[in-house]
Amino acid sequence: MRLFIQIPCHNEESSLPVAFAALPKAVPGFDSVEVLIINDGSRDRTVEVARELGVHHVVGFPQNQGLAKAFMLGIRSCLERGADVIVNTDADNQYDARDIPALVAPIVEGRAEIVIGARPIATIEHFSPVKKLLQRIGSNVVARVSGTRVADAPSGFRAFSREAAARLNVFSDYTYTLETIIQAGQKNMSMVSVPVRVNADLRPSRLVRSLTSYVRRSMVTMLRILVIYRPFQLFLTLGAVLFFSGLAIGGRFLYFYLNGERTGHVQSLILAGVLLTFGFQTGLLAFIADLQSVNRRLLEELLEAKRTRRRDESDG
Repeated sequence: MRLFIQIPCHNEESSLPVAFAALPKAVPGFDSVEVLIINDGSRDRTVEVARELGVHHVVGFPQNQGLAKAFMLGIRSCLERGADVIVNTDADNQYDARDIPALVAPIVEGRAEIVIGARPIATIEHFSPVKKLLQRIGSNVVARVSGTRVADAPSGFRAFSREAAARLNVFSDYTYTLETIIQAGQKNMSMVSVPVRVNADLRPSRLVRSLTSYVRRSMVTMLRILVIYRPFQLFLTLGAVLFFSGLAIGGRFLYFYLNGERTGHVQSLILAGVLLTFGFQTGLLAFIADLQSVNRRLLEELLEAKRTRRRDESDG
């Protein structure tokens, strides 16, 4: 059994030595532990430092592509190199590497295909109250959409079996954390959470440049999740709200009209017409979006089958 630990990096020459030194050299259940660095267009000495440290594998992009694409490049690269289990962690040493054996244990024991490291969010001092709230909201949204129970959905400290990793596809450019959980839930992959520890900050978060930016991006990410993975429910609910609001306002106009007030209230009639029209069109959009969602899932299945065939041919 080969364990790969992948670390996405963007200008991490100062933090990478700390994170690398903390990684375990041996983990129960595995014959070897190998480290793979994904260089996401770094402009400093990240690659040189990685090679000096003795990192086993270095892959990457010449230009910065974002965390989500770096994560997927790492997954594909680990699979190509024969990984049986893949652990993803951060270069800023946020997650305590001593918990890697606990993170992979459910996979080794056959109890799960994906394991998410759940941080003690409530007790992390450098997390603001707003960030803690958004972390909780994000986890709840993901749990509802995916049908899973994940305590810390935004956590990047996670482990994947080879089979689970091969079935993942990330469309987001911002982050992979929420989308991979939703995909796993929709594909009925077994998933569990385990409590993990965190370390003190080495540097400010690259994903959270400011509180305003974090709030905006978090809300947009959650909205995109609903649009991509629950389009029928989202648009049908929105259409129903608009349509029945139009009916209520139209009923109000009709009430006054039938009771002799046949002048005035024209604004209500116009608003009712607009809401009814938009509600009906949004309801139709729900069916169109659902068809697109089905097509996307079919494409994912075709891509998955193609990857499986290639893997079988290479193993043969």
